[in-house]
Amino acid sequence: MTLSMYQASVPAFKQMLACQTAIIDKAVAYAAAKKIEPAALLNVRLFPDMFPFTRQIQIMCDFAKGATARLAGAEVPSYADTETTFDELKQRIAKTDAFISSFKPAQFDGAETREIKLKIGGQDMQFSGKDYLVSFVLPNLYFHATTAYAILRHSGLELGKRDFMMPPTA
Repeated sequence: MTLSMYQASVPAFKQMLACQTAIIDKAVAYAAAKKIEPAALLNVRLFPDMFPFTRQIQIMCDFAKGATARLAGAEVPSYADTETTFDELKQRIAKTDAFISSFKPAQFDGAETREIKLKIGGQDMQFSGKDYLVSFVLPNLYFHATTAYAILRHSGLELGKRDFMMPPTA
């Protein structure tokens, strides 16, 4: 049995997006209960040279939508990084989920050998689709999802591994 590029990417992306949405809902309730200004949580960083919570969510969404588009040979949509509230972050996550959900598994046929070229930090990078997903996208997506989780956990929000890994069921 083979694992397709679609199976190795889109479901994992959707899982992290759903979990982060649920975590944001818990953060909203936590801020209200503790009378914390939401902006205080949105702007928390684990260390001064790291991105704040808001940026971690934006980047996580960028990896999900960018990888989905590139692996399927489609145009990567551009999102303005203007979110300043939890609701706006949830809207970005929902928009990202809708975008990646619009792709069909057949669009990923041959994606493992598709040439992916990027410019990151002024440096040209080139990957096969498989290497792009496995060694670049997934580690980055999980890094930013984990950092967002850790920021809120460090800020006192009671979260556990289940919150990070298991999206709530409807």
